[in-house]
Amino acid sequence: MREFFPSNLKHLCRHCRSISEVCRKLKIHRGQFNKYLRGNSFPAPFNLKRICDFFGVEEYEIALPTEQFIRLVSDRKRPTTLSLVTAPQRAVEHLRQRSSPQLQSLVGYYHEYGYSMSDSGHILCALVNIHEADGHFVYERNERLKTNILGREDELYQYRGVAYYLGDRLFLIDYESLASSEINQTILIPSFKNRNTRLNGLKMGVTACDHRTPVCSRVVWDFLGKDVCRLNAYRRVRLYGADDQEIDADLKTRLSQTQIIDGLFQMV
Repeated sequence: MREFFPSNLKHLCRHCRSISEVCRKLKIHRGQFNKYLRGNSFPAPFNLKRICDFFGVEEYEIALPTEQFIRLVSDRKRPTTLSLVTAPQRAVEHLRQRSSPQLQSLVGYYHEYGYSMSDSGHILCALVNIHEADGHFVYERNERLKTNILGREDELYQYRGVAYYLGDRLFLIDYESLASSEINQTILIPSFKNRNTRLNGLKMGVTACDHRTPVCSRVVWDFLGKDVCRLNAYRRVRLYGADDQEIDADLKTRLSQTQIIDGLFQMV
């Protein structure tokens, strides 16, 4: 960690008026700070955290090779100094840095199948699109709940979220963008031993009814391709009966392979 710290610290200080100003705001003696810059001394954990918090970087980031570190901080938008980067922004950036590049291979369109959280006993098919934007992997999920009530329009839901690939699992967090009334998390299990045509996982959210009950559902993502006709793909987005012949046997089997084991809702 000590190898690149001095040069990275020098780079951060260039975003401030002077070394003296940095020392004054950090309340670190100038002589001690100069030892950090020369590499003659390394900050104690307390001072290291103060320095990183001041400049808006993480402790693991300030130890990165200098060229990589400069690219990282240059990509961040800041009006004046790095200290204006907020804690939530640092958290998101930390996840982005840790997310595996294998996520690139999962970009594209999917049909998501899972038992509906609001219409008991029905299988809901949604359309999902994972793509890259501004250095992050984001996605949109569109749902349509068809109704049979005369004069009542279908209920449409659109979710927007961000995806991370951590520890061989695909983590997806989204919110309902029209009403902004809920947040969902989905965890999928890719397998790179063969083509990822279908991904198994679990999704946790709340029901759309008034009591907003928290629920967890088994889901299956069926890969459609990286470039598809959205109109044709959207035609399949709706509710299906559990015994509907349009839901093939493989999907039904995957959706049924969930049990409560030792009090935990697990895939089996």
